Amino acid sequence: MIKLYSERHNYCIIMKYISWWVLMLVVPFTALAQTKPSSLVYTSDIDRFWLAYDSARTTKDTLKQQHYLQRLYIDPGTEGLHAFMKARNYDAGLWAKLINRYPKFWNSIRLNTLKVKNQAPAIEASIKRFKKLYPEMSTSRMYFTVGGLRSGGTTTNDMVLVGAEIATADKNTDASELSDWLMSVFQNQDAANLVSLNVHEYVHTQQKGGGETLLVKSIQEGSADFIAELVTKITNNSPYMVYGGAHEAELKNKFKIDMFSSSVVNWLYNGTQANHADLGYFMGYVICKAYYNNHANKKQAIKDIIELNYADESRVIAFLSASRYYPEAINKDELLKQYAQRQPVITGFSPAIESKTDVPATLTELTFNFSEPMGKGISINLGEGGKEHFPITGVVGFSADAKSLTVKLSLQPGKNYDFLATGLSFRSQAGYPLKAYKVHFSTQKAE
Repeated sequence: MIKLYSERHNYCIIMKYISWWVLMLVVPFTALAQTKPSSLVYTSDIDRFWLAYDSARTTKDTLKQQHYLQRLYIDPGTEGLHAFMKARNYDAGLWAKLINRYPKFWNSIRLNTLKVKNQAPAIEASIKRFKKLYPEMSTSRMYFTVGGLRSGGTTTNDMVLVGAEIATADKNTDASELSDWLMSVFQNQDAANLVSLNVHEYVHTQQKGGGETLLVKSIQEGSADFIAELVTKITNNSPYMVYGGAHEAELKNKFKIDMFSSSVVNWLYNGTQANHADLGYFMGYVICKAYYNNHANKKQAIKDIIELNYADESRVIAFLSASRYYPEAINKDELLKQYAQRQPVITGFSPAIESKTDVPATLTELTFNFSEPMGKGISINLGEGGKEHFPITGVVGFSADAKSLTVKLSLQPGKNYDFLATGLSFRSQAGYPLKAYKVHFSTQKAE
């Protein structure tokens, strides 16, 4: 499920598909319920949100605002809204905060969200076309809600959950209060592809299993792109597809080295961290397209793509080989070795404290030295001793050449300390994660 990360990596804020989601048709807001209820597509949460929004805007009392949102939006909300709230940790307090913080955005996105109900027939028609291509398709329900700017959509069990405040944003949406990245994405939205988005998400409800490697995640996402294109016959012109097509040879070689890594930040869910986000979707797409083109039985190829068991890496590797996207044999061990050679390492500390038992308790700063220039991220975690034995209290900053980082320390005499530096945020300027490094030391005893 297409995800991009916003303020922190552990908050799924938006599916990479944000560049698809905008509507074609304009209809007025006339009722709180759909005039022709759909058995598959539910949009009534959107109407209820704006009722709650209007009520919340009548007061500056945040507790009253939360009350309106809870009573008018959340409590009567659909099963899909409640599932989305659970999946993305939404509550009335978050919505009240966002309403107050981004008034221009909400005013500009309102009409787009209210157009969604007019697309329900087209979405249902696309599901029927999907069923023709893949008769084994199991039926899922689609819920359009207004979310809390953390996700444009996801799936859970037999439900597709869409955050319309992100899914329907376009170049006319006022994103001046939001991040620069969201502003640029909205500018590149392609009209009329809401149906494609939902087919993509529908594919995810049919898929089996999951895995942690870049290869598995990219094919899982890219396959949904490819099937959506087959169903809708609409070309995906998202920025990552355009850039990927223009730089495929370069990306193909780099992806090959990275594909068995569990670090995906260079390729997936990285909208706020990369100039060219979500290129893993492009790589998964072209791999699936190669498999389809090289298969004599196209209907069987579609079935193979959708039913690929992502929990079984050996099957994913066999699928990659059968695609013939890489004509040469794939050697996982060799590629992992090449990947490891590209990872930066900690070469030492200034002063040298590692494994020392006589570090002065008066030491107030420590410098990490790296094998190559690093990016701006920092990830230093608690060690085995936990918070009581964690010595770092702040960050001074990177050196001019970005090959060292100085942090602040607070030490006590005769005490053991430890911490762990990881590649979660520590990355080389080329984007490779730091090899994890554990540090232990002790201070001198008081005289």
